[in-house]
Amino acid sequence: MLKAIATTLALALLALAPQARADVKEEQAELRQRSQTILTDLYKAQPSAKGAIQKAAGYATFSNFGMKIFIAGGGKGAGIAVDRKSKKTTYMKMAEIQAGLGFGIKKFSVIFVFDKKSALDSFINSGWEFGGQATAAAKTGDKGGAVQGAVAVADGVWMYQLTDAGLAAELTLKSTKFYKDKDLN
Repeated sequence: MLKAIATTLALALLALAPQARADVKEEQAELRQRSQTILTDLYKAQPSAKGAIQKAAGYATFSNFGMKIFIAGGGKGAGIAVDRKSKKTTYMKMAEIQAGLGFGIKKFSVIFVFDKKSALDSFINSGWEFGGQATAAAKTGDKGGAVQGAVAVADGVWMYQLTDAGLAAELTLKSTKFYKDKDLN
């Protein structure tokens, strides 16, 4: 019994240990490649998104996995935030929790488009936290077709959500936190 506890504790500590430098470089490259795949998928589903991102101060892409069993669920993901002017990439994580009746597994991508550098900087340096379940209605306001399929989630910030079926009809953020990945930056 004690040996099993010690083994479990050792494995947990090993998982928390800083990653080796080669692993960090590999994970960074994987996240950059995943971001390109997410953007390619977004441009196929919503061609006008390409112009919106090219004109933006920056963007962030996240690949997420979540599941829900009966009354509890959660998810995690990773991604990057990119300052379009400086080309600086910041590696980030996300975590979500949810409550309510349900059952299922969902793989999805989230893309944020930042019109203002101040909004991008706030996202990167302070992280964001969404509480409750925010189901966003597709409203583009004065942006016309530039961000068609996206929803405003903050002043000057637009969000797209992709599922395996393409652009999501219902965009949701459930008690989700976005923050810098201290191991990869």
